[in-house]
Amino acid sequence: MHLHILGLGGTFMSALALLARDAGYKVTGSDESCYPPVSDLLAAKGISWIEGYDDATLALEADLVIVGNAIKRGMPVLEAIIDAGKNYTSGPQWLAENILIKYKVIAVAGTHGKTTTTSMIAWILDSAGLNPAFLIGGVATDFNTSSRLGKGEWFVIEADEYDSAFFDKRPKFMHYRPRIAVLNNLEFDHADIYSDLAAIQQQFHYLLRTIPSSGVAIKPRDDKALNGVLARGEYSRVEELALSGKATWSVDILDDSGSSFKVLHHGTAVAQVDWSLIGRFNIENALAAVAASFNAGVSPQQAAWALACFNPVKRRMEVKSNRHGITVYDDFAHHPTAISKTVDALKQSGRHQRIFAVMEFASYTMRTGVHAGEMAGALAPLDGVYVLEPKDFNLANFVSTWSCPYKICKNNEEIVCEVAGLVAPGDAILVMSNRGFDGIHQQLVDSINTIYMGKS
Repeated sequence: MHLHILGLGGTFMSALALLARDAGYKVTGSDESCYPPVSDLLAAKGISWIEGYDDATLALEADLVIVGNAIKRGMPVLEAIIDAGKNYTSGPQWLAENILIKYKVIAVAGTHGKTTTTSMIAWILDSAGLNPAFLIGGVATDFNTSSRLGKGEWFVIEADEYDSAFFDKRPKFMHYRPRIAVLNNLEFDHADIYSDLAAIQQQFHYLLRTIPSSGVAIKPRDDKALNGVLARGEYSRVEELALSGKATWSVDILDDSGSSFKVLHHGTAVAQVDWSLIGRFNIENALAAVAASFNAGVSPQQAAWALACFNPVKRRMEVKSNRHGITVYDDFAHHPTAISKTVDALKQSGRHQRIFAVMEFASYTMRTGVHAGEMAGALAPLDGVYVLEPKDFNLANFVSTWSCPYKICKNNEEIVCEVAGLVAPGDAILVMSNRGFDGIHQQLVDSINTIYMGKS
């Protein structure tokens, strides 16, 4: 059977394409922009795609078209599909009906930490010999892929609250029917489809309704927005997480950087994690992963052993270079809370003398200025911020309240010139974007290398 995927280059749709290919389907696709590491994974699986949405040749040859949520009426390929009466569906619906139905589902939802927590759970289950299937919204370093079919009973999936398709405005996670649901946190995001936080809370309430009474919802004890969701109804067991105080699962942090901590279950220490990751947010992710894995049959001690050798997902504080004593990080953070947690983790680690950020405002929510006020606080601890000047909106309202040194640059070349000429051994460059940023990471690495090779 031939599947054609519209929006193939997205993190979800590309992962779905890999699953479909491994399940024996012929898979092709269309997208306007497909860049590494996703493009590398697709090429390795022999999945070809058409650049842009004008050519409908492959789509019309397919038995079924899977439509990504970035696809809109008016795009030539979509209009051709509808005019021809071709059968089409959304990615989440196809996944639920053809793949998830064979497994028990662990779904990881929330505003932040979904990708990392999903990867941690999949890694723990795999290390325990449970051979899980998974779909992750990023490339898991330990598996070198974003998805796979497993022979075990569990499917671990990153459960996004974004809509499913132009004809299905339900969140993706409404298709997944989890037995174990991890709710990491909840803040306002996706301003293009949700009017306010209450609208997102409504969808999380609906998600809770799909959990069987024998299942479990795992959530942080003190998340106000999620507590509001739970107040509207609980339909399964609920386990709570906390970094301190009474909770089903809590921790005793042994090192301020976050590199060592004990896991407590109902107040009793049951495991200790010593790992290479830093930051309280990673401890929160790990605690959720331990709790979910425990409910899938893995002991906390086994989970701790697996986390000891867990490697971060690509584009989550991923070290792109550490040459000449200057570290270049690639980080997906684009929401003020995520940015603040990343910056705080680097500060607490004591690894760097100075930290500079390189940013592009790529997400719709950030471009609309919804989080302009919070962004000032998130960036305040930095030693400098270099922002790519957007083509479609004015940054003046964003930067007027920033207290850190900053510069708005017209293109990547200007950013690279400014930053490479400024940094010194001991410094860090934190590149933050939820898109490809036109390869600025390597441009920075190459420029710094040229400067320091010239000095030698």
